[in-house]
Amino acid sequence: MLYLDNSATTQVHPEVKDVMLPYLMEQFGNPSSKYYSYAENAKNAVKDARKSLASLLGCTDSEIIFTSGSTESNNMIIKGVADYYFSHGNHIITSKVEHPSVLETCKYLETKGFEISYLDVDQFGRIDTEALINEIRETTILVSLIWGNNELGSFNNMEAISAICLKKNVFLHTDATQVISKVEIDLSNYPGLTFLSFSGHKFHGPKGIGGAFIRKDRYDLLTKITPLLHGGGQEQGIRSGTLPVHNIVGIGKAAEIADNHISNNINKLIELENYLTDLLKEKFKGHIIFNNDNQKKIPGIISVQFKGVNNEMLVKKLSPIIAASTGSACSSSKPSHVLAAIGLSIDQVRSTIRFSMSSFLRKEDLDVFKQL
Repeated sequence: MLYLDNSATTQVHPEVKDVMLPYLMEQFGNPSSKYYSYAENAKNAVKDARKSLASLLGCTDSEIIFTSGSTESNNMIIKGVADYYFSHGNHIITSKVEHPSVLETCKYLETKGFEISYLDVDQFGRIDTEALINEIRETTILVSLIWGNNELGSFNNMEAISAICLKKNVFLHTDATQVISKVEIDLSNYPGLTFLSFSGHKFHGPKGIGGAFIRKDRYDLLTKITPLLHGGGQEQGIRSGTLPVHNIVGIGKAAEIADNHISNNINKLIELENYLTDLLKEKFKGHIIFNNDNQKKIPGIISVQFKGVNNEMLVKKLSPIIAASTGSACSSSKPSHVLAAIGLSIDQVRSTIRFSMSSFLRKEDLDVFKQL
């Protein structure tokens, strides 16, 4: 089967699996324990993984907090900022095309007295930075905007957004789940970006592990938020709970591989996307419409309408030979809110399929489309 649903999850890299196995069997120590070798080995493994992620993101290793993934990180950051800074204001800005873990968290906070502004987006899912500026108030405590959209691939202008939030003295959080390993990131170039979320399974690491970047302040202390999980004080008191060392080792190795091969990975994804786009145009001609821009986007994501064809039926029919999706795996039971927000009709939404690629693919693998 040709797997083209890499925005939902990716294959674990063989090297990632290999480094994880010893920490499931032989090196099973708790890194919070002391003195004996099992504990020290686990602690050092966690430290090395944190350094690998910091290198990939362009931050310090002490700014990386491990979580179970982006959904937890998004909840932790948004709820944590809302609770800790409630006395400073009750206004949060986000957009209409965010991941459900951001939108549902914001809806929850509305029931607790917070005011949420949901920014409109353009035809490719990008916010207007002038609209953001106009929406910021004295009571605004947080802006949460996705870096790269998981359905359309569109980039928000994070450099401009970071500069705006820095000037306005407002915290900025971004869900960067889809851009890790597909965009070269150096967080030192985004001084207005205080929080970032990511998941390991989106870049060939294991499921159940991810993290958050939390920027240090001028006193070299992590920006304060209220923890989502209280307990033993692991992760600098931000995220309590026994660390899953095997998963952390896995995401660390995935980050190391991504860091070492990021330029080649990006170029490969661009090549694959261009090839598949040409195949689709040649095969289906005027019967398809592309929803995504072909510039300023995550490489390897294609959103395409098959005119007059129900996407659920098409995905089901293709399933023996091609794995694709109708949109976000986290809201698969509902029509895409992202496509609705860019102005597509319900019929257009229900005829759209997303193909998302990884560097594991070869161009010749895509030739199966010639046989459809």
